[in-house]
Amino acid sequence: MAFKLNPLVATLAAALALTAVSASAVTLRVGNQGDALSMDPHSLNESLQISVVENVYETLVSRDANYKLTPLLATSWKQTAPTVWRFELRKGVKFHDGTPFTADDVIFSYERAKGDGSDMKSYVGQFKEIKKINDHTIDIITNAPFPIVPELITHWAIMSKKWCEDNQATKPVDRRKGIENAASFRANGTGPFRVRERQPSVRTTFSRNGNYWGKIPGNVEEVIYNVIGNDATRVAAMMSGELDVMEPVPVQDVDRIKANDKLKVLQGPELRAIFLGMDQKRDELLFSNVKGKNPFKDVRVRKAFYQAIDIETIRTRVMRGAATPLALMMPPQINGFPADLAKRLPYDVEASKKLLAEAGYPNGFEVKMNCPNDRYVNDAEICQAVAANLAKVGVKINLEAETKGTYFPKILSRNTSFYMLGWTASTVDAHNVMYPILSTPGDGGRGQFNLGAYSNPKVDELTAKVASETDQKKRNEMIREAMKIHQDDVGHLPLHQQALNWAAKKNIELVQFPDNGMAWKFITVK
Repeated sequence: MAFKLNPLVATLAAALALTAVSASAVTLRVGNQGDALSMDPHSLNESLQISVVENVYETLVSRDANYKLTPLLATSWKQTAPTVWRFELRKGVKFHDGTPFTADDVIFSYERAKGDGSDMKSYVGQFKEIKKINDHTIDIITNAPFPIVPELITHWAIMSKKWCEDNQATKPVDRRKGIENAASFRANGTGPFRVRERQPSVRTTFSRNGNYWGKIPGNVEEVIYNVIGNDATRVAAMMSGELDVMEPVPVQDVDRIKANDKLKVLQGPELRAIFLGMDQKRDELLFSNVKGKNPFKDVRVRKAFYQAIDIETIRTRVMRGAATPLALMMPPQINGFPADLAKRLPYDVEASKKLLAEAGYPNGFEVKMNCPNDRYVNDAEICQAVAANLAKVGVKINLEAETKGTYFPKILSRNTSFYMLGWTASTVDAHNVMYPILSTPGDGGRGQFNLGAYSNPKVDELTAKVASETDQKKRNEMIREAMKIHQDDVGHLPLHQQALNWAAKKNIELVQFPDNGMAWKFITVK
């Protein structure tokens, strides 16, 4: 599958007014609506977090500038048996503190990433074990044949065993429980950039790793990452030259930035599905006026909510066309996408009312909806539109929109009845939707982001089979069957695939990955 990547060229101004920088340094000033909530690479499986920390920490396998699999901390890999993948590790690599990288760090990072508090369990929790062959060779052993292991681990970062032990950071930062440690504010990776100064939710400064093991294609020596939550303020900073790169560009400002002869907008489809989830496990909802039962356990209620949502108006008015409505929990660029299922249930207010009445709620009911206001494109505005839609069928939504810093710890601890989430299949494969999102929550990261605990044993069975099936035709048939079951169950409410909108000055060359990743090593300031 080919993605059209957008190289971009823009100008570099001397210094951000808020930050003093060396006149000789090639400095990149980035503005984003949100921050990486921690420098711990195992603490939050969120695209922005991953995008930032992967400039500091590295994985065994990564993506090159064309989004193709490429060696990183592993130089090669092969299957030596149906359930064994052998990885040869790169020699001569050192962490930022000078400690050599070895197989012990990989095994430590495996145990850490699958342990308590980790948000990355779905990447490594499916492995049976990792065996050390020697200091620079490991075997990843799976419970069953697992053909997409290299794709699966492209976001599993390797940490220094010694540094974590010395700094009492052997367990991940757990945002759900408010647990922090040294890895939240400091970092010791093998990557092309180091953390120099950290001001959470304000600004973080990164400097080029002068002892990096590999070649850095770009020329950026310093990155000043600025958190500017207000859209108007962020756009003004971009327009005035205080920022060199900005993302996201608010959809209402795309044309304005395009019209500036010093700036350009990079656009492309993102591998992200925006959807709504519902608590389908509790016998009584936490935040509703319905007592003694859970309306979301009834498929008629879930279907009523779906058909009450005017997705076309959200697309045209809220998203200004920068979204593609989805009928499935993944966009069409994902391997295994069943195109024949890509038709949404119709928007139908009367059908929705009838379904609610049949389910025993002729006058609707009241429920709280949790949404972020600084994570996805127009996230709070989408939730407001959904709330207005549901009001037309008698459902009163108590909308609680908040910054992602408090939002994610809340919903990831399942302290919600009705919520918004976005999911990017980082492996570009349907299994990375089925296992963490559609499967019944269980061990090894299964269903880790299925926050409403949707459950269908047949979907679980098919997910396990999809993981090990090597015949692509059979595999696609299994994916389709699972997606159809979930669709008929209305397990979640898919909304749309959002578009990527970045802005940059015209003498900056950079690569826009379809997972919204921004690798600073590929950026050149001319």
